[in-house]
Amino acid sequence: MIKNILLICLTLSIFTGCFFGGETKEEWTSYIYPDKTNTKRSMISPTKFPTFATCKDVSLGVLKEKGLESTGTYKCGKNCSYHEGMKVDICEEMRQ
Repeated sequence: MIKNILLICLTLSIFTGCFFGGETKEEWTSYIYPDKTNTKRSMISPTKFPTFATCKDVSLGVLKEKGLESTGTYKCGKNCSYHEGMKVDICEEMRQ
């Protein structure tokens, strides 16, 4: 009987955590590429943006400000973090 109760409690806590675990906070990082043919070299924005729209607007503004509208491009990365082993930023999603 106690085993069944513990099993039910464990199962409920797992499902509750999976389905109602809360929303993760989104942070968007701007990656601006001065040369759109060489996306290995980028200027990374030091600021995290709360929405993709803000990241996109700021990225386009920086490209315009630097005179890179025709030669450069950008991407916005969602929830990016630096991976020590691979020495690169890893993002959940990239958008343009």
